[in-house]
Amino acid sequence: MAGKVITGDDGFVELQRTSLEYSLQTTLETSDVNTVRKRFSVDGVSDSVITGDKLEIATVDGSTLELVNGHNYPDGSWFVFVDEVGGLRLYDTFDQAIEGGATNALTLVTPSSAKAITLKARNVAYRPLAKVKDFEFTTNRELIQTETLGSKFKEQYENGLIQGQGTVNCFWEHRYLLTDPDTRHALKPEFAAYLARLILRLDQGCDFNGRFFMYRENSYSKNNCWWECEAQITNCAINVPAGGVVETRIEFVTTGKFQLKTGNTPGYLLQESTDYLLQETGDRIWLEDDGT
Repeated sequence: MAGKVITGDDGFVELQRTSLEYSLQTTLETSDVNTVRKRFSVDGVSDSVITGDKLEIATVDGSTLELVNGHNYPDGSWFVFVDEVGGLRLYDTFDQAIEGGATNALTLVTPSSAKAITLKARNVAYRPLAKVKDFEFTTNRELIQTETLGSKFKEQYENGLIQGQGTVNCFWEHRYLLTDPDTRHALKPEFAAYLARLILRLDQGCDFNGRFFMYRENSYSKNNCWWECEAQITNCAINVPAGGVVETRIEFVTTGKFQLKTGNTPGYLLQESTDYLLQETGDRIWLEDDGT
């Protein structure tokens, strides 16, 4: 009996935004906050933070963070929308941040005085990449030549470095539409626009974590098969044909260890806000195979 033929319809791509390697320190001035527009701006952030990032903001001296109305703690984390001039709005959920606008933005307060603060993106959730047309993941190993003078045949040592690279082709999208079935998912997807912005990030680089599924049933299935890697965007091209669908081609290379995995996809249980759900001991609740 022939085995099942796997088609591309079973493919799937998930991305995890990487967190900033270090905190950005700046000063929040009273004039930086516009309470009417629910918007604020600080120096040095626009080149490091991208719309949809979960931004952790904290005061350097441990005093109360005077920024979000009703928030009386020294730090807090919210999803951020970055406008075209580097202004920031904060939101409770990822999809609200992607949508932007003042309606769902959190109400801000004017600080009583200038305050030194730190900002750091902390992204934990893997999200599906929306509108993927196809992807390719290739691997190669460098062979080290070991022939000596006088050798007539090439000799090579096989234990060279291994690298992966690939491409993802997507239909272009940059915001949620009410008619899009992807918006009904509990975990809202990433769009190709994020990867296009990622390559422009200057201070923190253009890294992401990726899962490229050749076959995926669900998170608990033992039949899942995927490449998992840390990667970096090297090229992003957008094709705008007359009378055709706008498409994006993203090229990437792996930046560290990558693995071909099978089975259930590991992860932690997340709240809707993508904070970890914790046990009574304070440990994160781990998603494990159900044993069936």
